[in-house]
Amino acid sequence: MTQDTPTDTASAVNALIGRRIRQDVQSMHAYAIQDSKGMVKLDAMENPHRLPADLQEALGKRLGALAFNRYPDGRVNDLRQALATYAGMPQGFDLMLGNGSDELISLLAMACDVPVQPGQAKPAILAPLPGFVMYAMSAQLQGLDFIGVPLTADFELDVPAMVQAITEQQPAIVYLAYPNNPTANLWDEADMVRVVAAAKAAGSIVAIDEAYQPFSSRTYLDVIRANPADNSHVLLMRTLSKFGLAGVRLGYMMGPTALVAQVDKVRPPYNISVLNYECALFALEHADVFAAQAADLRAQRSRLLAALRALPGVKAWDSDANMVLIRLEGAGEPAQKVFDGMKARGVLVKNVSKMHPLLAQCLRLTVGTADENTRMLKALQESL
Repeated sequence: MTQDTPTDTASAVNALIGRRIRQDVQSMHAYAIQDSKGMVKLDAMENPHRLPADLQEALGKRLGALAFNRYPDGRVNDLRQALATYAGMPQGFDLMLGNGSDELISLLAMACDVPVQPGQAKPAILAPLPGFVMYAMSAQLQGLDFIGVPLTADFELDVPAMVQAITEQQPAIVYLAYPNNPTANLWDEADMVRVVAAAKAAGSIVAIDEAYQPFSSRTYLDVIRANPADNSHVLLMRTLSKFGLAGVRLGYMMGPTALVAQVDKVRPPYNISVLNYECALFALEHADVFAAQAADLRAQRSRLLAALRALPGVKAWDSDANMVLIRLEGAGEPAQKVFDGMKARGVLVKNVSKMHPLLAQCLRLTVGTADENTRMLKALQESL
């Protein structure tokens, strides 16, 4: 009996992949996470503040007492109610939970993958570009078309282009990140209303992604409360990642009860672990601590913007999130040069210059602590 060589095994695996794994999946790239060991990590819009020591101890005791041998129980509904109260959820709305907003985005695409008749176009997902990569990825993984509508040169909504695309393409879902990622800006409220109205006329669901709400000067929830009839097709998504619990992985989506109930049917059972919901409940009980952290980051954002705008060869855009988008001037590839220079000095940011033509020579900087921002500014200045 002969034994297969590593080459034989690799050939067999490759043949199996070629036969059984979707071709579009084979051509995709997995979501890349930068190695941040030993770095000042300012690339992923995380809250840089840890829990105070006394809260660490209290949470540890609480988590240690959980029944890990049991599936998650009705306590998850306590979290749903706590989040509804915290967010000020409107009457007639319900709320569903996801393992981060990423899961909610995937579940919404799955729920909207309506079979089409011969000759009809596939359901589509539409979003402005540049934007959060998971909107397009969720469409691709679900076999839906993705329609990207470029923003203006100043990263504002191109309202005529958005309205025209929605009217012509009749997408199943329109995503509007508010504020947007990676540009960090908050779009004009009147522009948002016009796009939301066009989507309603087209029979589209609008998903407004407020991941960065703790740092934003406005929320679209106020518009929804004031005009519920005009927003009966709107779902509003948030996450506790930017609240300060990125490692917990918990997102939530609010919307009209009947609509949320349909999307909730495709949610896996027990998708929120006992650790997820107990950490989130604990955090909401100490919301004042996280609110103070958000206030500090907003103050640091103002300081960072002022310092960036004093640097020659750097353009910094206004931000309503815990990140700042900058563009580097100069010949060649200044964004890559500065990114490499900052990394060599122990500061990790995000090079977004290849994500979309509108982001040419742009870096995205997460707002950190006062010390982290000082180190980032020093590394940036030395790398220019």
